[in-house]
Amino acid sequence: MTGCWIALEGGEGSGKSTQARRLASALGAVLTREPGGTALGARIRELLLSPAEPAAGAAGAAGAAGAAGMDPRTETLLMAADRAEHFAAVISPALAAGLVVVSDRSAWSSLAYQGYARELGAGAVRGISDWAMHGRWPDLAVLVDVPPAVAAGRLAAAGRVPDRLEAEGASFHGLVRAGFAALAADSPDRWVVVDGDGSEEAVAARVLAAVNDRLAL
Repeated sequence: MTGCWIALEGGEGSGKSTQARRLASALGAVLTREPGGTALGARIRELLLSPAEPAAGAAGAAGAAGAAGMDPRTETLLMAADRAEHFAAVISPALAAGLVVVSDRSAWSSLAYQGYARELGAGAVRGISDWAMHGRWPDLAVLVDVPPAVAAGRLAAAGRVPDRLEAEGASFHGLVRAGFAALAADSPDRWVVVDGDGSEEAVAARVLAAVNDRLAL
């Protein structure tokens, strides 16, 4: 049997983590996440998202100016390391068992964050991710899209210290959103865009309807 892999994608504050949980519950699916879906991945996630680690900035800026912070290529390779372990330990066995997998983020996020927002190039990041996953990408990516003001309000309402990526500036998050929009437009057969503005229940209904429409699960 061959299972089905659905990735929930979106920027910070989009609500995609909540929607991934709700979708997995509705489908009786395996719920996982990137980064951090394995024991090793949890340690990599801490390195990637710790607020104590300064932001990376654009690909050329950090190295050229000597600014502090994780180099964008380091960030990309750590994401790929997490992804390789996650695919081998969680995704591949679940798919081989014929299960439905719902992942909170996937390699598509790396194309948006590191490829577009970090300006490393979507093609380069795609190649690294493709190698990490043995060429197996999610069957469907659900982009939960919200206006920047809504996303910022949700992050502020969370009442916690933002992680390293959440703490990036508005221009970075704008590039992430634009990157996701470009990816969805380039591969409409593999993507569906859902309006993430509204109540948790309303958005969950939209996500489930979109998934059922595409995959008939």
